[in-house]
Amino acid sequence: MATLQKIRSKGPLVVIVVGLALFAFIAGDAWQVMRPHQSQDIGEVNGESLSAQDYQAMVEEYTEVVKTARNVSSLTDEEMSSLQDEVWRTYVENKLIETEAAKLGLQVTDAELQSIINAGVHPLLQGLPFRNPQTGAFDRDMLNKFLVDYSKMNMAQMPAEYAESYQKLYNYWQFVEKTLVQTRLREKYMSLIGTALVSNPVEAKNAFDGRTAQTDLLLAAVPYTSVPDSAVSISEADLRDAYDKKKEQYRQYAETRNIRFIDVQVTASDEDKAALRKEMDEYTAQLAGNVADYATFVRSTGSDVPYVDLYYTTRSLPGDVVARLDSVATGDVFGPYYNAADNTLNSFKKLAVASMPDSVEFRQIQVMAETSDKTKTLADSIYNAIKGGADFAELAQRYGQTGQPVWISSANYEGAQLDGDNLKYLTAITTGNKNELQNLTLAQANVILQVTDKKAVKEKYKVAIVKRPVEFSKETYSKAYNNFSQFIATNNTLEKMIANAEDAGYRLLERRDLGSAEHGIGGIRDTKDALRWAFQAKPGEVSGLFECGDNDHMLMVGLESVVPEGYRPLALVQGQLRFELLRDKKAEKILADMQAAGASSFDQYKGMANAVSDSVKHVTFSAAAYVPALSSSEPLVSAYASVADLNQLSQPIKGNGGVFVLMPYAKDKTSEEYDEAAEMDTQASMHARMAMQFLNDLYLKADVKDMRYLFF
Repeated sequence: MATLQKIRSKGPLVVIVVGLALFAFIAGDAWQVMRPHQSQDIGEVNGESLSAQDYQAMVEEYTEVVKTARNVSSLTDEEMSSLQDEVWRTYVENKLIETEAAKLGLQVTDAELQSIINAGVHPLLQGLPFRNPQTGAFDRDMLNKFLVDYSKMNMAQMPAEYAESYQKLYNYWQFVEKTLVQTRLREKYMSLIGTALVSNPVEAKNAFDGRTAQTDLLLAAVPYTSVPDSAVSISEADLRDAYDKKKEQYRQYAETRNIRFIDVQVTASDEDKAALRKEMDEYTAQLAGNVADYATFVRSTGSDVPYVDLYYTTRSLPGDVVARLDSVATGDVFGPYYNAADNTLNSFKKLAVASMPDSVEFRQIQVMAETSDKTKTLADSIYNAIKGGADFAELAQRYGQTGQPVWISSANYEGAQLDGDNLKYLTAITTGNKNELQNLTLAQANVILQVTDKKAVKEKYKVAIVKRPVEFSKETYSKAYNNFSQFIATNNTLEKMIANAEDAGYRLLERRDLGSAEHGIGGIRDTKDALRWAFQAKPGEVSGLFECGDNDHMLMVGLESVVPEGYRPLALVQGQLRFELLRDKKAEKILADMQAAGASSFDQYKGMANAVSDSVKHVTFSAAAYVPALSSSEPLVSAYASVADLNQLSQPIKGNGGVFVLMPYAKDKTSEEYDEAAEMDTQASMHARMAMQFLNDLYLKADVKDMRYLFF
């Protein structure tokens, strides 16, 4: 039970932190298991379906892993959305590789897994708490000891906190073990693909020369911008011909939607602001008086910042309060004032200031017996024994704990919700005198506590803060809701929505190529229902009213068109094609003008109407040259420079920013010496990275279907 003893030795603080992580449940993001479509599938890879239940189980497993690794009790909506995407990507990639690996006979044996664990250097292992206290490195013996202890453990006879802590840690290890196997299989497959692309001395020498051979050259060009758009014409036939030639570039592998939408954000009215100001004036007056319990008072005001009766660094206080602290005397009140950064009205009272150590070293013995009376008796006995000269560490070891000193700083507890035993425990640590022995009576146990060292003295404050958001009232929201509902009722087609939105005072927004794998519309929180509607509607339809955001947004969506899987229609890409055709037509005109002018020398090209000139230095084949005179990157300049002879004028070249001619006037090499082995290693590494492209090919071949938007 060594690991259990180690956890116990950390005392209530660790129990508090672990307990927060254990008992948190993300109810808002948990999949609604009672939905009628709970048995349906949310995706498919290589014809193999993934059910909503299995996907949710993977999300919940990874959520707990992330919370444990970060030592947090919950994740934000944005973090949950990112986590869900990561779970899906990992699932798809693992399925793709497992299928290919099975064809090739690739597998990860138990011996390979054990070898990875024995080596102890894999990044996944470094995140586990099984670490050597001297070196900080992963310790497989500690892991093995934990697994043995876990297998022998009787959870029913253990305190609930410890049992759940052990279970959570075991689940974490199971996830890591499974991921190690998946990661190793991926590494083997990608290594096999990467080594199939062999480097050789010829490639290595060419790559070296392309990087080290430099050319300085003169450039004369006629920019495309010198030719008016009206000077060239583009027909529908031109667009169609260009589309047919580049059709493969416009293939998309998932359906998207083009929508119009109206986002109404409800804000506080003048009446709402006046009512809040009146409340804040009253709270400020009370704050200036004698308050018996600041924690209770601040809680009663609805403040966003709870009061904790501890000295805190300015790091944990709101920035607007910190900016005003120096202008307030101890015991005085500042406010009310408006802070635009977080849209709040604020008042605060500077209660106390002290110079205190920010880091405290302490040691402890946690005492727990069958009853509270027995716990107190045992704690008093240990306390008196140490006071009488008994060795602290020896007594701790007698009760299954190390008694070793540990450090805690304000960063470990500032920002946490602290009250009751938690507050009592931290107060004893932060205010205790060095070497003073304390016997703390807590609800579940006693703690024999001794502060052993202090350092990093900082200014700390006790500040009671009333911070109230400037929010709209129910009446204000109802008025906005009714007005918007009436607009939707009378504009029940996309055509009417577009025609009447601005006259009704609403801003009409547009979103092209909305994908079902996204998590909402317009960057507004909680718009998944609106996204779901958009992918079930027909062009021309408009939605009802969606309440979203932080209960402060209302949304109306109209579906303009559907862009199906396959080749994007010409109408959607003709803008890009027209731009490219304009450049090609202008290049043809410039080339014709150059030919008509009979230019044959650099100076003659330079002297043409609208021509610009430039000197481009240190041009290499390995990087596209940037030409300031054209404000464009020109790969063909680099290509020509690699093969051109000195003082040899090029033919006119159609580039990205204009038509140009080049004349190299100097060539040299960098001082880098050729190392064939190192160069071949570099090329091999590049090939290995290129192997990642095979995953994309596997993805397209696997006909992956992502229907998560229907459920999550």
